[in-house]
Amino acid sequence: MTASPQTANDASATPPIAPAPEDPAPDNRVIAPYITAWTTETEPPSTLVERPGVGIAYTDELLTDRDDKGVLWFRVPSHPRQGRPDFGRVHPMRQRRAMRRLLCQVCAAPADVNDDGVLWLLKDESDQWPSWPEKMAVTEPPVCVRCVDVATRLCPALRQGAVALRVRNYPIAGVRAVVYRNWGKTLMPVEDTVIRYDDPSIRWARAMNLVRQFHDCTVIPLEDLL
Repeated sequence: MTASPQTANDASATPPIAPAPEDPAPDNRVIAPYITAWTTETEPPSTLVERPGVGIAYTDELLTDRDDKGVLWFRVPSHPRQGRPDFGRVHPMRQRRAMRRLLCQVCAAPADVNDDGVLWLLKDESDQWPSWPEKMAVTEPPVCVRCVDVATRLCPALRQGAVALRVRNYPIAGVRAVVYRNWGKTLMPVEDTVIRYDDPSIRWARAMNLVRQFHDCTVIPLEDLL
């Protein structure tokens, strides 16, 4: 049986639904790293409380709110490529995924690795201490060779001076987080810092980024990758 088409005068016809302005269609022409947050990815309202013996917690906490070490994380929905890229923000869950799995921070493909180690591309801060970047804590995930060129051309920080590194030892060391303190009956943010997983104060932290620490690093000529 063939259904008859609805006419313009049919009261049961359903009008087309226009996209909501806050959820625009993806713009695939925009070049933005995988870990970049987008304007539609904003933290929903939530309430933090002190939980005896635990530290800070959400009042409506879910299992997914904590990592495998029990650390609380910021809640940010994932809507990549919806809206506009907010280059000043990193998406917590995508950064954490890229860091844990050693994925390229730009395209999310596996990062480049050879006998000298995993490839990282960082802002040149070699004037920080004599043995830089040894023992440096990093929140930037690694990269693949294919994305080195676009990263050095388009990232404002890297345009000021970039360094390519091969790193052989890069353990997960902790998180970059906001630390809270209880003032009277109110939890207040007091510090944005890097905290090691073995630091007891981490129970008062709400994590934004996963942190690895560098050991056994080799600086390589950037031009060899371009």
